[in-house]
Amino acid sequence: MHYLVISFSHKNSSIDIREKLSYPHDSDMHACLKKLNSSDVINEVILISTCNRMEVLCSCSDIVGATKYIFEILSRRTKITIEELEGRADVFDDSSAIHHVFSVAASLDSMVIGETQIAGQLKEAFRFSHDNGYCGKKLARTMKSAFKCAAKVRNATDISSKPVSLASVAVSKLKSLVDDMTVKKALVIGVGEMSEITAKHLMSCGTEVYIMNRTKHKAQELAHSCGAKLIAYEELPKVINEFDILFTATSSPVAIITDEIIHSCDFDRYWFDLAMPRDINYHKGERINLYVIDDLKLIVDENIGIREESAKAAHGIIGRAIVEFFESLASLDIEPIIKEIYQKAYKVANEESFRVISKGFIPEQYEKEAKKMCEQALKKFLHEMTRSMRNSNDESVSSISTNMMNIFSKSIDKTKLKKPDFIKEISEKK
Repeated sequence: MHYLVISFSHKNSSIDIREKLSYPHDSDMHACLKKLNSSDVINEVILISTCNRMEVLCSCSDIVGATKYIFEILSRRTKITIEELEGRADVFDDSSAIHHVFSVAASLDSMVIGETQIAGQLKEAFRFSHDNGYCGKKLARTMKSAFKCAAKVRNATDISSKPVSLASVAVSKLKSLVDDMTVKKALVIGVGEMSEITAKHLMSCGTEVYIMNRTKHKAQELAHSCGAKLIAYEELPKVINEFDILFTATSSPVAIITDEIIHSCDFDRYWFDLAMPRDINYHKGERINLYVIDDLKLIVDENIGIREESAKAAHGIIGRAIVEFFESLASLDIEPIIKEIYQKAYKVANEESFRVISKGFIPEQYEKEAKKMCEQALKKFLHEMTRSMRNSNDESVSSISTNMMNIFSKSIDKTKLKKPDFIKEISEKK
């Protein structure tokens, strides 16, 4: 079994490419995961789709075959050639795949190093795949270890001591552009974590904030939780030109703000599109300052420099976590074999104790003691061998252990226990 990750992120793909690769709805996720799981070489798969990345994480029996199949599926959906996808993607396998997953979970691979959203996004992606039967024990074990590693990084370093997200970076950018936030009116479209963070940051700046969402009761909940005002989604075409500030982060598969509803205004507007795919499809020059995810890179680069020391310490934690992960996998491979060896040994002990009793070598009243004696002898015989199996760091320990079990099983099947001297004495007295 192998691990494989195919990654498209802010590091290797433009926002246009990531937009085509995104999976904004559950139905899209279902369709892709179902196709991926239909491959003969892929046995478990998780699909991660956020504003900054689209990744396929899978366990497979053939890395080359699985990689080829995944690129074919993505190419058919996006209409991007396989050659271009292969040229852009970062492909990780086995230990490098685990390292990548752990780094993503710890937010070291994020556009904003130390941001707190990615762990929740990973958990959501895993839960979706697991609950719908697209992944099982192998990837569950991987994700559990990744989340455990991420927690260690957060607790042992300062990387998330001042929680930062793409939303907070966007508000920071806005504050550098606007002199007085208290005289501005902002519209936040969407009710996800990105929108919630944005709304709370804006409220703390004294800005008048309005919440809008296609599902009204969700908009009401967010507006109530952060003290903002509510505006109906149906009013968007009428009110879009009334706001100085716009933040949008919906899961709409198509743009919700287009040239048709944008009119000229006599004031400057600051729009932030944090959605993937993008919510704003705008081409006019109407005193609108439009920022998309990739436009925030300058602030992000500064963030990386500030957190560089914490990132170094985090990578050390990740390295140790990877070693522990593969050691645990080796242990999981060995334990069933050891269990089978002992089961085989105890079966032979039962057979031999029954044989010596039935043939009259030992009186029946000693049956319990005879069985216990056989089991104890076999346990002592097996102890050193099984301890060595558990302690072995050899990568081929599983195959070696299997061979040892087969040799032992065959030899013990052919061996008949001889009567010890004290058994002969008991038999003669009987």
